Amino acid sequence: MSRENFLTWTWKTRKGADMEKDKLLDKIRKHPDSDKIGMVASHLGIVRGHSRDGRKVAAVEVSYDKDALDNIIKNIKSMPGIVEALVEVKSGLLKVGDEVLYLAVGGDIRENVFPALINGVDMIKKDAAKKKEIFEK
Repeated sequence: MSRENFLTWTWKTRKGADMEKDKLLDKIRKHPDSDKIGMVASHLGIVRGHSRDGRKVAAVEVSYDKDALDNIIKNIKSMPGIVEALVEVKSGLLKVGDEVLYLAVGGDIRENVFPALINGVDMIKKDAAKKKEIFEK
């Protein structure tokens, strides 16, 4: 299976461009095994204006490890009941309010899909993403 069948990369985007969420959802709905999909859950990460410790954020610098993302998506797709998992990411300097990560997971039932989505987001943030917050002065 080619990378294109399960990953969407957006490494360079127009300033302020949104993720192509509808295209990813449509791709999941048109999956060859779509008759096994009973739900799709998704996560849309957006650059926050404040850090976890309360400081005001001006922007973030984000990068991703492509191999780690590949492995995470493969891992999600191997989970019970999961038919498809697609991710779109933005890297570079992003401003507050920009979309940064979109993960969509399609599968049979919510008891399988929600944990796969949560685990996927956690794995991406832990193992594939590097983020540096730039604080206002």
